[in-house]
Amino acid sequence: MDTGPGRARWVVAVAVVVVRDGRVLALRRAADRDAGAGAWETVSGRVEHHETLVEAAARECREETGSAPVVDPIPVAAYTARRAGEPMVVIAFAAAATTETVRRSAEHDAHAWLTPDEMATRCPFPQLVAAVHDAVARCTAASNVTSDGAVGYGDDGGEVR
Repeated sequence: MDTGPGRARWVVAVAVVVVRDGRVLALRRAADRDAGAGAWETVSGRVEHHETLVEAAARECREETGSAPVVDPIPVAAYTARRAGEPMVVIAFAAAATTETVRRSAEHDAHAWLTPDEMATRCPFPQLVAAVHDAVARCTAASNVTSDGAVGYGDDGGEVR
């Protein structure tokens, strides 16, 4: 693999769409942030070298919200973007909220539980908005979700999505 001078190094990141009662946890990036200041987004962050994607999603939730939603290990979307000029690939996951309580980190200065359409009016990232719609649809379709957010199984033993 060529990683020499002039060759872009890609950032790998996760976005986590935390869903509760058909609403999405939206976070506004603080004004002092280096990228996306003032933008409404979902939980997100870089994947560390020792982590799986799902581990990174769970860690980012703990760091940015103080909670531990149940992350569905099957991504809802993957897309490319740029952050502060760096090329980035983002893998988006749906997660079932286990609490409505949010303890924001210093990265964000506000939060709200929004419908997907409300999120679309606030979020400047079209690919993330599409992932939000897909995540909410997946969570809504999973009618056999247990109280802890785990996906249930249908009468024939097949997974319900």
